[in-house]
Amino acid sequence: MSVRPYREIHRRKCRKIMVGNVPVGGDAPITVQTMTNTLTHDVDATVAQIRTCEEAGVDIIRVSCPDEESTAALKHIVRQVKVPIVADIHFHYKRAIEAAEAGAACLRINPGNIGSAERVREVVKAARDHGCSMRIGVNAGSLERDLLEKYGEPCPEAMVESALDHARILEDNDFFEFKISVKASDVFLAVAAYQALADACDYPLHVGVTEAGGLRSGTVKSAIGMGSLLWAGIGDTIRVSLSAEPAEEVRVGFDILKSLGLRHRGVNVISCPSCARQNFNVIETVSILEQRLAHISTPMSLSIIGCVVNGPGEARETDIGFTGGGNNTHQVYLNGAQAHRLKDEDIVAHLVKLVEEKAARIEAEKAALEQAAAAQAVAAE
Repeated sequence: MSVRPYREIHRRKCRKIMVGNVPVGGDAPITVQTMTNTLTHDVDATVAQIRTCEEAGVDIIRVSCPDEESTAALKHIVRQVKVPIVADIHFHYKRAIEAAEAGAACLRINPGNIGSAERVREVVKAARDHGCSMRIGVNAGSLERDLLEKYGEPCPEAMVESALDHARILEDNDFFEFKISVKASDVFLAVAAYQALADACDYPLHVGVTEAGGLRSGTVKSAIGMGSLLWAGIGDTIRVSLSAEPAEEVRVGFDILKSLGLRHRGVNVISCPSCARQNFNVIETVSILEQRLAHISTPMSLSIIGCVVNGPGEARETDIGFTGGGNNTHQVYLNGAQAHRLKDEDIVAHLVKLVEEKAARIEAEKAALEQAAAAQAVAAE
């Protein structure tokens, strides 16, 4: 289906950097990040958490490196995971150097916080020598004292000035492989700061509403703030900050991107809220289906509608559709067309089977195309 004009999002043009083997910015897909909450020096626990996030589809993951024990553990963590690791550094420049040497793909750092110009040069040299990019991370809750005195409180102007001051330090060291974030827990402040920063520079932007809250409230706040920015084309990589397990942040991040048509991963379930017209238990069915289909990464749409008022119309627009009918007999749609009927007791198992079979066909076709392209490339040589 072609994209309708009212669905088009024109992304802000910016530079592209690499975080390990993952491109960020430019024409690259918007990436989804999270951060571990284990003690980094507990290698087994940290690796296990990263692998869970990998299963959820995470593109980049950040770990905190507050001490030498953490950076020593980092080299063992990097070897055991697939995704690139961002080392979170705050004040001690030696931790940044150690993290780069340990295999971090990116350093989250504010150059102005780590001391003298010489120390900054040492960190830049380590990043350059080991192929690290950087993230300048400005937070409304930890702005520099002189900026707070100048502006009186955290505000978009103060946050952007802080970001550009830090960026200038790296630019003066002839280092440009960095992205910037200007996060705040206040949605209005975060959005305004990102809008101003987007106009002020051409660096990739790491977007997020920091300290957003618990799973439900934080998801809502993040969807409003990040969603409005992404809709305006602002944002090259995102992190949803929730008081929840990191894998939940990843899932919410993909759901936000999926809702805007910016990334497509897994099954997009379109379902009604249910009412007295429903001919099967919609809420229970959808809840079970979402659990049973969580392992599917192939992009696909599935509509689950309780009655024939909106069911057929939704089914015409989805890959697989299911509409409730009378006498415990319902209608299944495939590729927008009526396919067959189904009884109550078979709903979940049958729909899971249909989705898995379609996913397998799509992946097989994709693999065949990739093999054909590879064969053509070899023949061309």
